Amino acid sequence: MINPTKSYRNTFIILLFTLVLIWFVNISLGSVYIPLKQIIASLFNGEVEKESWKSIVLNYRLPKAITAIIVGSGLSISGLLMQTLFRNPLAGPFVLGISSGASLGVAILILGASFFGANITSYAFTNFGLAFAASLGAFLVLSAVMLAAIKVRNTMSILIIGLMFGSLTSAVISILAYFSSASQLQQYMFWSFGSLGNLSWNEILALLVTFLIGISFVIFIIKPLNSLLLGENYAKSMGVNVKRTRNFVLISTSLLTGVITAFSGPIAFIGLAVPHLTKLLFNTSNHKTLIPAVAISGAIIMLICDSIAQLPTSEFTLPINAITSLFGAPIIIWLLVRKRKIYY
Repeated sequence: MINPTKSYRNTFIILLFTLVLIWFVNISLGSVYIPLKQIIASLFNGEVEKESWKSIVLNYRLPKAITAIIVGSGLSISGLLMQTLFRNPLAGPFVLGISSGASLGVAILILGASFFGANITSYAFTNFGLAFAASLGAFLVLSAVMLAAIKVRNTMSILIIGLMFGSLTSAVISILAYFSSASQLQQYMFWSFGSLGNLSWNEILALLVTFLIGISFVIFIIKPLNSLLLGENYAKSMGVNVKRTRNFVLISTSLLTGVITAFSGPIAFIGLAVPHLTKLLFNTSNHKTLIPAVAISGAIIMLICDSIAQLPTSEFTLPINAITSLFGAPIIIWLLVRKRKIYY
């Protein structure tokens, strides 16, 4: 008889090895060909034939690869938390309207920049300016959802409230877009495509710190999450503080989704598809196994999507949001068509 623990351990080892391999492949690809030996030398501060190669690896490819790992892991964990909390296989990290709030913040800054003066307009085109606006919008929606969570006891009602906030913010964005210039619309559209590049090390540090804070909330609710799979009434009978667990899930998901959307734009389907793939791979619903597995799997998928988006040997880069959607949508369709048991 196969020992499940040993089987999971072997699968984790394979996933980690795959992650390292895909990471090396990712930083090896780009419009400029750099020999693998020179890439390794750049990473470990060795002698490099061309200084420009070292600059490309350390200042562009490496930060982008690290961002892909954080984004993929964060969105995948958020998706798993949402699917568990709402016991809905189609729930993702964006169902609470946090991403819509971030999009609204960026839309107000970009599409409404002409109302704020030249100084704000110039600030709108910086990474920190966009991140600040997105974070503020996400925080306002989070505050509204948390207030609703205090008043509403039914978890499904919170889901509906989150979707309604998403609809409201989309309506406001549409109104702003109607009165905006072509250049403003183009700038906002480019942000909505999503991007893993162009982040400085300080911005990556801010992204990483917020990611770790969001993950720290999850560590305290692993056992309650397993109980929630059988329903809130069962969880209560097991002594689980459902309200506290729900708040921890909302805060963690909001932090992860909000900061990722702020720095990388809205990236679709990773949070929705990766948890399902991981459950099929490990054949378990135990969050003690699923959370690290989903984090690693999300990082791998995000690196693969980014590698495809780079169009190796080409100077063009496809929108990462388009690649993740092309990857995620067929998976969900395949699961439904094959009648896999993805419902809780």
